[in-house]
Amino acid sequence: MISKEHIIKRFVSYVTIDTESDPTSNTTPSTKKQWDLANKLADELKSIGMQDVTIDENAYIMATLPSNVKHKVPVIGFISHFDTSPDFTGSNVKPQIIEKYNGKDIVLNKAENIILSPDYFDDLLQYKGQTLITTDGTTLLGADDKAGICEIVSAMEYLINNPEIEHGKIRVGFTPDEEIGRGAHKFDVKKFGADWAYTMDGSQIGELEYENFNAAGAVVKVKGKIVHPGYAKGKMINSMYIAQEFINSLPRMETPEHTDGYQGFFHLHDIHGNVEETTLQYIIRDHDKKHFEARKEVMVKLTNELNSQYGKEVIVTEIKDQYYNMKEKVEPVMHIVDIAEEAMKQLNIEPLIKAIRGGTDGSQLSYMGLPCPNIFAGGHNFHGRYEYVPVESMIKATEVICKIAELTAKKK
Repeated sequence: MISKEHIIKRFVSYVTIDTESDPTSNTTPSTKKQWDLANKLADELKSIGMQDVTIDENAYIMATLPSNVKHKVPVIGFISHFDTSPDFTGSNVKPQIIEKYNGKDIVLNKAENIILSPDYFDDLLQYKGQTLITTDGTTLLGADDKAGICEIVSAMEYLINNPEIEHGKIRVGFTPDEEIGRGAHKFDVKKFGADWAYTMDGSQIGELEYENFNAAGAVVKVKGKIVHPGYAKGKMINSMYIAQEFINSLPRMETPEHTDGYQGFFHLHDIHGNVEETTLQYIIRDHDKKHFEARKEVMVKLTNELNSQYGKEVIVTEIKDQYYNMKEKVEPVMHIVDIAEEAMKQLNIEPLIKAIRGGTDGSQLSYMGLPCPNIFAGGHNFHGRYEYVPVESMIKATEVICKIAELTAKKK
């Protein structure tokens, strides 16, 4: 049995190390502080008995648990990322342990009146009676994806300490910079050497995902012309007004706050401007490849229309693809999803097979030759002060890893 206290201690030791990534940096990892946890993880993998532990010049960590059976078994992998999102501070994280959650409001920070309430976050009620780890209301928690790392390390430790559980060769990998879309960019798939892998990077217990968004980023630069406002008639071009036209011309209801399930969106996530120049930054998302391409074309067409309207090039739009739906690469090897689903069922976990409204390292890795579905890590409300994770969910995720290893090693 995996100890609750052991899981809590390990998880807290990870989240109290600041590993926030930086999208403006050109280095890998994007922040030096990610090395603090990377080096700790490499040392910890060695200490629990993992073999072939490596950490490269970009902080990618890999390690091996050798097979303990004589028959041939596919090599499987488990992958998580150790950076945290730059959306909210991950500095000076102070986790709070809520034993036997009573289903009521949780005061995260009394001084600032920050409350984690089931009236707003109704998922909390699933975990009544369980042990929750929350923030103190001033930082994110980092369960995305330090819960996943905790579960992988704990599973490997459990398998090492319980050699009667049969398994094939297992590879583990921990990556930097996933939160800024670069987690798989320098991942050496050939060196990893697995037939397939699983990212432990999902949310609530039971999640099993092999579909994700197709994703692109768009930078829209609007050019204006500044002159003295007292003499501006017929001369001034206010880039902010043109930017407003661009924003208002996109479908208002096709935004993150108005969509769910398989619905895609345009998301304006950053805007900076003055009369002379305004820059809009969008992300474009859709599960369907044709719809994804159509969304990009909408932005290109709108750019051309506004330039035509003003009789000059007032807008330049640059669109770059970021990642694609892994479904195309996983469907030909659906047995890897079936194994994970069966593992959950054997552990009395109801599988929640659904599409990710986002992306994981697994989406990029699948296109790099490593099919890589995503499994729950247990956390909720990622990237903000209301993030929490039930300890029981982390224990179950750890058990799922062990069960997948066991099922994969069974002779057919």
